[in-house]
Amino acid sequence: MQKAINIVNKRAKFDYEIIDKYDAGIVLTGTEIKSIRLGKASIAESFCEFHNNELFVINSNVEEYLYGTHYNHRAKSERKLLLNKKELRKLEKDSQNKGLTIVPLRLYTNEKGLAKIEIALCRGKKNYDKRETMKERDTQRDLDRIKKSY
Repeated sequence: MQKAINIVNKRAKFDYEIIDKYDAGIVLTGTEIKSIRLGKASIAESFCEFHNNELFVINSNVEEYLYGTHYNHRAKSERKLLLNKKELRKLEKDSQNKGLTIVPLRLYTNEKGLAKIEIALCRGKKNYDKRETMKERDTQRDLDRIKKSY
């Protein structure tokens, strides 16, 4: 059995307020999935856009496969996401609202070895929201330390 791959976008939860989450399939070539299974991918600066009623993840980085030949893939390219029509329509309608965007949260492989991507409909946080998040995290950490000492 292969090890599970879990590549997380750490900045997403800090920079965005998550409204709704979806799990989507992703269209990959042979060398792309091999590179992802080696853990050579990043979704830190990526986002999602609609082109002709289809959802694409933009600016995701999947490093070239080390043992690939001239059939190797490009590291940064648009990759199509697979969702139900109903989910696509709902996401497209919601993303057209002012201030909402679609951001990938996690790239992972499921039990069957297929690559999936968890995307979320998000609203950007203001600076004071980010400070509030840091404050809550610090107070929770302090409480955990106090509980651990008893």
